Amino acid sequence: MSDVTEYETVSTDAGEARVAWHAGPARTKPWAVLALGHGAGGGIEARDLRALAGALPALGVTVALVEQPWRVAGKKVAPAPKTLDNGWRGLWPALAKPGLPVIAGGRSAGARVACRTGQELGALAVLALSFPLHPPGRPEKSRADELLGTGLPTLVVQGGNDPFGRPGEFPEGSYGLVEIPYGDHGFALPKRAPLGQDEAMELLVEGVAEWISTLR
Repeated sequence: MSDVTEYETVSTDAGEARVAWHAGPARTKPWAVLALGHGAGGGIEARDLRALAGALPALGVTVALVEQPWRVAGKKVAPAPKTLDNGWRGLWPALAKPGLPVIAGGRSAGARVACRTGQELGALAVLALSFPLHPPGRPEKSRADELLGTGLPTLVVQGGNDPFGRPGEFPEGSYGLVEIPYGDHGFALPKRAPLGQDEAMELLVEGVAEWISTLR
């Protein structure tokens, strides 16, 4: 992973949040910020968030890994969506402070937050990692409206075996979709998979980097 340039604590209506800023080498002029929130069951140590923070800064995209207030406070259960959204809104001025276009993103619950608030906050685009299309085994409880309603250029990166929604379950829409074969909700691969975990993360980074390049 690229070096953390700085940790920043930000006060929001939902409590104090924390941002880990990952910037590229001094010779690389950044042109955008990619803000990534975590899911409801983990933090910014997730493999996909770490992979993007390690690769994209060298391409001119500063990565801001965002720890939501509930996580900073040491709680183990995420609050209601409205509270998550308010925390993200409170963080936004800090994310926009560098004066660069901001791509709103996250994994799982963080992806939903980005989808719900991206247009309102003036994001350039939305990156949805492991978008939880529905609860496992409950396809009738679809959250597709959040994804389809972003109003912004949107990319979904989804594991081929994600129980929260496999790529083939996603409705048609104007968003892009990158499949990580055999990946589960955390992009972990089974031992029988014909590709390794590192290869899966390379596919993820390549797909995201290619999409981001179209936003310039």
